Amino acid sequence: AQIAVIDKLKPGVSWLDMHRVAEREILKGLVAMGILTTCGMELDAATDEMLENDLGAIFMPHGLGHLIGIDTHDVGGYAEGTPPRSTRPGLKKCRTSRIAEEGMVLTVEPGCYFIDPLMDMALADERQKKFVISERLNKFRGFGGVRLEDNVWVTKDGCENMTICPRSVDEVLDVMKGGVWPPVKDALPELKRKWIGCKGGKVEILDIKP
Repeated sequence: AQIAVIDKLKPGVSWLDMHRVAEREILKGLVAMGILTTCGMELDAATDEMLENDLGAIFMPHGLGHLIGIDTHDVGGYAEGTPPRSTRPGLKKCRTSRIAEEGMVLTVEPGCYFIDPLMDMALADERQKKFVISERLNKFRGFGGVRLEDNVWVTKDGCENMTICPRSVDEVLDVMKGGVWPPVKDALPELKRKWIGCKGGKVEILDIKP
């Protein structure tokens, strides 16, 4: 979900559309895990209907991210003259519905959660429960969730990722074993990380390639 949003984020796109991109990828992942089913439909068609039925908000009940500026959670998400807050589940949790502009700094933090009351709501909703494999879903009760946050800067034709902590499984395991960081090789160039380091008390741009 994180990679999909970072790939598509650029000036002119709607933040709400980016939220939907994240929801879509999470729902596809849940299908792959056997928690959701496509009900015999093509995967894209099934996820379209899941989104229309607000199933994405069951597993990602928070907004995709927020503006960063003078404050960590910066103001301006619903400034005068910008798109209003959505009333749809999931989307209404977004801290902004603005159109991305060059120079904006935002967090991209999709998450996937297994929250008992929300799972129960899905199993009681005729529109949603047809996609849910309840026996498999119930195994995740009490699991909690996973949420990753990257801080990104919108550029004139895309975005740059200013968060350079370990992300791939190999990166995490390598650092846990005492490996160097930043790494010698970029294991996830799709994240568009802006690699920097510190040498002699000065910040320097690092040329780390895949």
